[in-house]
Amino acid sequence: MNRGKVIAVDKVLEIENITKEFPGVKALKDVSIDIERGEVHALVGENGAGKSTLMKILSGVYTPTTGKIRLDGREVSFNDPKQAQLLGVSIIHQEFSLIPYLSGVDNIFLGREIKQANGLLDRKKMRKEAEEVLQRLNADIDLNKPVAHLSVANQQFIEIAKAIAIDTKVLIFDEPTASLTGKEIDKLFELIEKLKADGVTIIYISHHLDEILHMCDRMTCLRDGEWVGTRTVKEVTKQDIVKMMVGREIVNAFPEKPSRDRKEMLLEVKRLSNEHITDIQFSLKKGEIIGIAGLVGSGRTETVRALIGADPVKDREVYINQQKVYIKNPTDALARGIALIPESRKTQGLVLNMTIKNNISLPILKELRNSFGFISMKKEDAIIDQSIKDLLIKTPSGRQMVKNLSGGNQQKVVLAKWLNTDCKILIFDEPTRGIDIGAKEEIYKLMRNLADQGLSIIMISSELPEILGMSDRVLVMHKGKIKAEIDGTEATSEKVMYYATGGVDQ
Repeated sequence: MNRGKVIAVDKVLEIENITKEFPGVKALKDVSIDIERGEVHALVGENGAGKSTLMKILSGVYTPTTGKIRLDGREVSFNDPKQAQLLGVSIIHQEFSLIPYLSGVDNIFLGREIKQANGLLDRKKMRKEAEEVLQRLNADIDLNKPVAHLSVANQQFIEIAKAIAIDTKVLIFDEPTASLTGKEIDKLFELIEKLKADGVTIIYISHHLDEILHMCDRMTCLRDGEWVGTRTVKEVTKQDIVKMMVGREIVNAFPEKPSRDRKEMLLEVKRLSNEHITDIQFSLKKGEIIGIAGLVGSGRTETVRALIGADPVKDREVYINQQKVYIKNPTDALARGIALIPESRKTQGLVLNMTIKNNISLPILKELRNSFGFISMKKEDAIIDQSIKDLLIKTPSGRQMVKNLSGGNQQKVVLAKWLNTDCKILIFDEPTRGIDIGAKEEIYKLMRNLADQGLSIIMISSELPEILGMSDRVLVMHKGKIKAEIDGTEATSEKVMYYATGGVDQ
């Protein structure tokens, strides 16, 4: 039998029978993957599938319970991230590990500074090498600026330069486009192609399946800590990948919108202006979900921050239940029944080093006090257990550290925190950013159930399908103004993008 031409596969990384156990949890179960040199290899799976655990093992954060890792055919073990980097494996996290007040040069050489014979830093040589690395990346970045003053895209380039400067063989990208604009994403893709051409192997983690189909050569799927399959990207469709991830076919992730007409007015914004937004006007009815769409910089987040008093306001006229209100700060907004679930749940929504229980309890500690002024543990535990049950938070118990939860479950903890305050208006800023498709479906159902129960929701999203699938009405913003209001039954991607790019009614 003719088997055809035999093609030699050059394996740069071999992951063999990796298992990782934590107290009460087996995060990875006998996972084996081969990564070829110079390929872009996608790693997909729902939140909690084991992707992050595997990447932390590869980057030296964790050591496996059992199993082996081979790099260029040689068995290796990483005791810490620095050792992994020196051996050629680096990771670019979704949240960058830069020192904001240091320059690009200082960040690139942090921990491996070049010194002169007298022990002083050789800044001239460090700068020269940093410029050479950025030149290799085709990146034009001011190396004198503190990185805090750089764009998110350029901060990411500094992170990549740190890795490339130490001759990285395998570079792991964890949700690299989460905070980038369209043009910045295109620039990143060009860079990945260049790195690939230079022989660098890329492991690419993303919940954006279009990116995987566009950028990657092969993909591996994990589910519940186990290997599901490795496929050539050219051979699969988006639906194939989804089915591998969730173990079932998802045809429509969005719950059906109710047909009833809502009449009870809850919130009226008649005037709202500051340095970022101009003459914002909109209303919100009880049990309604309104979506705010627009391009990056259009003023979506600035609008809700002004509404809850997080940013200074020049002019405002706001009514809740037909009563004029003056909201001076977020605490005042919460007292009025308005809560914000922020875009960055890790930095603004949660205390990562605290438990689920402590995070959910934070806003209601006063209500949990007994007659002696102490926290009623019995009452607190009952609320936490009910929240975990109602929101289907996947955790062994309320004493689990929030940092150890998947993105989708972290988002549910933020939601539980505010639901227990008995708020009437929930503002979701990018509710499913960094969340896999299965967890997105759960969040969408939760949002619709809350609306059916009488809660009102304002949702900001950069994902058009999310805006169209969830919104009863859509507000489209452009350059700090609301350009259009579209009924949810009439909204299309073409209409939304027309107004988002500055189009006017004809």
